[in-house]
Amino acid sequence: MKRIVTVQDISCVGKCSLTVALPIISAMGVETAIIPTAVLSTHTMFKGFTFHDLTAEITPIVDHWKEQKISFDAVYTGYLGSFEQLALMEKLIADLKAQNPETLAIVDPCMADNGKLYPGFTVEFAKAMGNLCSKADIVVPNITEACFMLGLEYKESGYDASYIEEILKKLAALGAKKIVLKGVQYGDGKLGIVSYDSATGTQESYFHDKCEQSFHGTGDIFASVLTGALMRGASLKEAYSMAGDFVVAAIKETLSHEDHNNYGVDFEAVFPMLLERLAKLG
Repeated sequence: MKRIVTVQDISCVGKCSLTVALPIISAMGVETAIIPTAVLSTHTMFKGFTFHDLTAEITPIVDHWKEQKISFDAVYTGYLGSFEQLALMEKLIADLKAQNPETLAIVDPCMADNGKLYPGFTVEFAKAMGNLCSKADIVVPNITEACFMLGLEYKESGYDASYIEEILKKLAALGAKKIVLKGVQYGDGKLGIVSYDSATGTQESYFHDKCEQSFHGTGDIFASVLTGALMRGASLKEAYSMAGDFVVAAIKETLSHEDHNNYGVDFEAVFPMLLERLAKLG
């Protein structure tokens, strides 16, 4: 069994970050260790949530793992809330790769969407996130995050393939080996993913129907499924196609209930589809 570690915050209630990463990757048959960067009573869509920073715990956790000679097949980072955490993740990736050069580093630069940075983040932070992405084997940004890291103009719509190609190649120029760019749409009612392999210079893509409503935490679900699928032997395109389909299925399941809210999607109900797709990998 493969073993990964994922590093992000944990919301005690609300479907995002570690609260989705741990059950999803574990259910996919991959041992999942965690480093929680903060603990929240609920995710940030709830009013009055509590927050406790756990940055000071990261180094002692990692040091103990070193003593125990614990290694990982992959490290997957999600939401990181400070410059210090970014620096610690750069060190963690370097340390894990020194211990096991085959360790895959996956960075999901969760910090922005729809042309805007999340509250508390700055342009300077986005540049620093770009530096972390330069250490990754695979980065999984949406277009907004990519534009902030690169200092490019964000276009909500009306762009063509050349705009996407520019983003992909400039992300590769940062140092990221493979890029999975989310949220690409060319005005045909489809939404999808375009990937780029800097070693071969090749692009691939996968598009699906665009859902009528977006939900908190679906980016975390996408990155978690992608990580789990890669550990189960999927190619990069197979992994992000599976992730995209799972997110769409979870959104449709959620919208089928009249009493749904915006606190997350009912991904648990569509696990059978995911496991069926995994079984076909062999």
